[in-house]
Amino acid sequence: MEDIFSEEQGVYDNAVSYSAGLSDGESVEKSKFDALAKEYARLLKQLRRTIKLSDRVADNLNANVYDLREKIHIDALTGIYNRRFMDDNLERIMKSQARSGGTLSVLMMDVDFFKKYNDTYGHSEGDQCLKAVAAAVKESLERPDDLAIRYGGEEFAVILPDTDEIGARYVAGKILVAMRDKKIPHEKNDAADCVTISIGVVASAVGHSQTADDFIKQADKALYISKDSGRNRYTFIDFEEENQ
Repeated sequence: MEDIFSEEQGVYDNAVSYSAGLSDGESVEKSKFDALAKEYARLLKQLRRTIKLSDRVADNLNANVYDLREKIHIDALTGIYNRRFMDDNLERIMKSQARSGGTLSVLMMDVDFFKKYNDTYGHSEGDQCLKAVAAAVKESLERPDDLAIRYGGEEFAVILPDTDEIGARYVAGKILVAMRDKKIPHEKNDAADCVTISIGVVASAVGHSQTADDFIKQADKALYISKDSGRNRYTFIDFEEENQ
């Protein structure tokens, strides 16, 4: 690989060679040193431009890396966070809540009779339906730290740091209303004449022994109770009571 400082090295070598060729007491030829100084000044200016360019490239690279990290955690279809984001961050959020003595709520939800919707209206409309569900979920969250997630397929999740049972129930109710307000026709939905969702809700003060999987399993239990109870509703489970 070519030395990027080869020109600077050449100027330096010329100066050393000229100096070595001078005899003691010999007068210095000013024009030669002027030429060397002028050439070195040119190279220094060029080096400064190169450094500025390198800084801009580094800034752009850092911005692109950040953008890539964000895209890795975003669901391509719905534009909200994906399962990978939840897997990577829920434990971190729980540790923070445990240190501060905080409360965490997790909501797991499912689009009611989504397979029937796809079979009736087609997969393209199914994709539009999932986008609408994601929008309803995201629109129902009021704080920057509240996270809407596409968990997989027609499953969605919400993470609510520093949220107790009252707050979790409030958000779940808002999501149900927001989804019904979309009024997306679903003639094969046994729970209503439009697209609806079922939600499972769990809330608990976070202890150091609890895991993300504990919260997800509890919220899933609540979700299946909602499904067994007729769908188009939410069910709350008290985490601590369930684990006594």
